[in-house]
Amino acid sequence: MLRLIGWLFGFGMFLALVAVAGGVIYLTSVSSQLPDYTVLKDYQPPVTTRVHAADGTLLAEFARERRLFQPIETVPPLVIEAFLSAEDKDFYSHGGIAIDGIFRALRDNALARLDGNNAIQGGGSSITQQVAKNFLLTADQTWDRKLQEALLAIRIESTFSKDRILELYLNEIFLGLNSYGVAAAALNYFDKALYQLTLSEAAYIAALPKGPNNYHPFRRPQAAIERRNWVIDRMVENGYVSAKDGAASKDEPLNVIPRSGGSQLYSAEYFTEEVRRELAKLYGEDQLYGGGLSVRTTLEPKLQGYARQALMDGLIAYDHGKGFREPVASIELGSDWGIDVNKVSPLSDVPEWQLAVVLELGQNEARIGLRPDGAAGGGVSDERLEGTLSGPEIKWVSKPVQDILKVGDVVYVSPVAGKTGIYTLEQVPEIEGALVAMDPRTGRVLAMVGGFSYSLSEFNRATQALRQPGSSFKPIVYAAALDNGYTPASVVLDAPVEIRNSDGSIWRPENYAQEFYGPQTLRRGIERSRNVMTVRLARDIGMPLVAEYARLFGVYDTMQPVLAMALGAGETTDMRMTAAYATIANGGRKIVPTLIDRVQDRYGVTVYKHDQRLCQGCKADGWQGQGEPLIVDNREQVLDPMTAYQITSMMEGVVQRGTGTAAKVLNRPVAGKTGTTNDYKDAWFVGFTPELAVGVYVGYDQPRSMGRSVTGGSFAVPIFTEFVGKALEGKPATQFKVPAGMSTAWINPNSGVKAFDGEAAIEEAFKPGTGPNLMTSVIGLDVNTFDAIQRQQQMQQQYGGGITQPSGNGQYLDPNLGRGGLF
Repeated sequence: MLRLIGWLFGFGMFLALVAVAGGVIYLTSVSSQLPDYTVLKDYQPPVTTRVHAADGTLLAEFARERRLFQPIETVPPLVIEAFLSAEDKDFYSHGGIAIDGIFRALRDNALARLDGNNAIQGGGSSITQQVAKNFLLTADQTWDRKLQEALLAIRIESTFSKDRILELYLNEIFLGLNSYGVAAAALNYFDKALYQLTLSEAAYIAALPKGPNNYHPFRRPQAAIERRNWVIDRMVENGYVSAKDGAASKDEPLNVIPRSGGSQLYSAEYFTEEVRRELAKLYGEDQLYGGGLSVRTTLEPKLQGYARQALMDGLIAYDHGKGFREPVASIELGSDWGIDVNKVSPLSDVPEWQLAVVLELGQNEARIGLRPDGAAGGGVSDERLEGTLSGPEIKWVSKPVQDILKVGDVVYVSPVAGKTGIYTLEQVPEIEGALVAMDPRTGRVLAMVGGFSYSLSEFNRATQALRQPGSSFKPIVYAAALDNGYTPASVVLDAPVEIRNSDGSIWRPENYAQEFYGPQTLRRGIERSRNVMTVRLARDIGMPLVAEYARLFGVYDTMQPVLAMALGAGETTDMRMTAAYATIANGGRKIVPTLIDRVQDRYGVTVYKHDQRLCQGCKADGWQGQGEPLIVDNREQVLDPMTAYQITSMMEGVVQRGTGTAAKVLNRPVAGKTGTTNDYKDAWFVGFTPELAVGVYVGYDQPRSMGRSVTGGSFAVPIFTEFVGKALEGKPATQFKVPAGMSTAWINPNSGVKAFDGEAAIEEAFKPGTGPNLMTSVIGLDVNTFDAIQRQQQMQQQYGGGITQPSGNGQYLDPNLGRGGLF
């Protein structure tokens, strides 16, 4: 018997040793496959890139995983207590494995086996185990993975502090609504920072790790509330909050306010998308969507709102002149028209308008039903609002309401100010345009609107639309001339000219009025936008020189040196044209427009800044009586400052006496130039004050004529004026700075000679060594030719109209006037 007992004992020991050996072999095998947990030391999770306006307003967030890294020191105790209560109440006391959780998991899994369910039921994982799983392992529900998780948890606990482990967990955990980490969840669910969360809100976020979709605030609100209340009960049980506060919090609704990840400023969608493209170009997609960049842009929200409104007003005013086209949609009216009209999506970035369906037509009015607001989570509100579409309030439509609409038509409407329940008809314009406003001293883009609605079209007409600038290009030609020996008083002949093209065809440029005006000063030529004068001037100085100036100003990267380009026949963008004018406005320093002031990485280190000027003495520990730091402007000087002032003064004349006189209402120094292309397909006005450079472009996306009456002066200038008037409201008028060394003289605006007392005169600025023209020293003409021109002008005054028209071969009928070029 003893021998049998001994044998059984020995055999049992053998089996035990075999089991131990097997266990050791198994553990060794599992351990050998463990990932390197020390990589957690260098943990850099994908973090949301955030884009801010110049004043700090959040514009947009870019992320694949919306996460904001929150150091554990800044996580409020309330949030920590909520998560400990929900996930691991003994976190700060165990060594990585929650024993009670394991026994609970074993019990649940055993019961599942008895029921024939072989799937693992809940793992009883501690927070440390969840860190191991989330960072280093897969989500596979296998015994091997669970064992690896436990082993890793023990090793992590021996290497990292409890606070560091909790920090990793709170920043990595997925909490639904594309929220990774508690900071992102607070923003995405409640639009709050962590420290602003209430007990109820913190408990709801802590309820989500178990399964965000199981407790979705809109799809499963009851389950969400029950789970939140369970967390609150655990917090009370653990002594973190009082029973009274817990009971009060359990009575609160969820109050979830989903937060959009797109532009947070509805008027800045074009701007933020341009910033996104620029960041992707600078840092790549991975850094953009996971690098946690903090981007401070140049956008001024108030100016952006003014820019959007000015462009919209201009486009709508033009479109109203074309009459009503058609409704947005038509539906069959059923018992619940709200559901049907709710299927028609409105423009999300035009909140001033609402969609409405025509319910009943009357005498020049209609009873309308307003599109219900989408409830949170995408539902449809039961509330139905009705109103009256009043014919007399639709001042841009001449026909009665019943003649343009029918029952079931869905249209845009807007409320009439001061009249409750009364609406007027709105219409999305077909015409499009762009507005760019920048600081001419730095190139910082303060506002940019790329079209009527980003929701309708994401194509940015400020930066992507290549359009002919027309006469708004002329200042580049005149600047090149002034930089190379001409003065504003130099005289050019405005008379027919023939240009033989390389293919043998003849080009005969014409002025807008299809008349010719004889000898004209450069100032008069740009003020009145004389095409033929510009062609003659460009031919005289040479198109290669004009092309080089266009490159220096950034209008074109390369430009064909053909004379038609002098009249703006090339294609460029509103952004480039505005930057070119800003270069003139700041005295000739090359402007590189920017939408980004500064970029910081996730650690707050500045990795990019636009301002590259050198500052000697800016870094100082304190003031020791030293003078102000010297800031050295190291940007390229592409234009003589004196030339810049001369062309600025000439463009002031465009506003005071020329094609841009609609801008005179601003009552401050404004310089600019209109532009209208062939067949009236594009209309421009680019102008500036000492503080602000603004470019306005309008035209159809598929180029077609806007009508003979539509020019830069009649269409683009009013948009410019509305914006600049609001942008500079309340700011004192600033004069353009005259560079030292220039002299001034009063000249006759027709001949460029020194004016006599009593004559109409213009004060002109001259560079050293230059001045008014001499009566007998007009460029390129002898006295006899000048006398002939004088006789021609006398004939013009006597008989009226333009200068005598040429004969069929291009010659003047007066034999003393040759075919005429620059003189």
